[in-house]
Amino acid sequence: MSAVRAFFGSLAAIIVTLVVLALLGGLLVALEPRTTDADTTADGTGSYAVPTVGPGLYGSGTLGPWQNLIRRISSEDQIRDVLAFDGIFLFGDSIAVQDSSGLERLLADRTGDSIAFHDWSGQPTSAAVDALAEWSRDYGLPRRIVMAVGTNDIFDPPAFAAQVERAMKIAGPNRTVYWVNVYAGRTKQPAAVRDADLANSAWINQQLDEAALNHPNLRIIGWSDFLASRPSGPAPYLRDGVHTTNPLGGNARNQLIVDALQDSAAKR
Repeated sequence: MSAVRAFFGSLAAIIVTLVVLALLGGLLVALEPRTTDADTTADGTGSYAVPTVGPGLYGSGTLGPWQNLIRRISSEDQIRDVLAFDGIFLFGDSIAVQDSSGLERLLADRTGDSIAFHDWSGQPTSAAVDALAEWSRDYGLPRRIVMAVGTNDIFDPPAFAAQVERAMKIAGPNRTVYWVNVYAGRTKQPAAVRDADLANSAWINQQLDEAALNHPNLRIIGWSDFLASRPSGPAPYLRDGVHTTNPLGGNARNQLIVDALQDSAAKR
């Protein structure tokens, strides 16, 4: 009888152990970040690069197809969780694709805020604002929205201002929009193209500054200003004249975003 009791005691212990392991496994799955992996692409190439054609009208070239490039987009569950906890929406391009995981961690450490992403390499501002409109329609919007787009508008700078106005209209006057200004000077391009990139970046940033004069709820995050103020120049922070180096450039850009979010919170 003692042997039988010992057998059933061991069996019960095994069952309890398996149940505990199953519960822990379920908890880990539930806690796992639900943002789609940054390697997700329509064609599996995992590319950040945007093909450009010719000099274009403004010297930087013409934006090529970007829809199959690498992207990072939050799941519906994560979007709804962020809204429920008064978090942040971010709409970005390839710089945000590579840096947003670090931004997510920095926000959690510094402010405890949650964030949902719609980051897509190569997308111009018009596509990001389309996504903003879609999320507004499907889910609603939080009080704070970060727009980290505009770099791909160097190929058509005059189209940018209208997209900023679209974004501000969608956000409405009672939400704060934080817009990261742009710096592009592609180091692998000929000098004339790099000069055009820089001129077109300045043109885009000027349009952002002008929009901020008309929209008190538009805050400019000065990424371009930060790079211009560095004693060593932008090179240590940019691996190709556009995308951030890891970790220095990515950390610096994310720090600027979080500082802006905290600064606005402190003034409320």
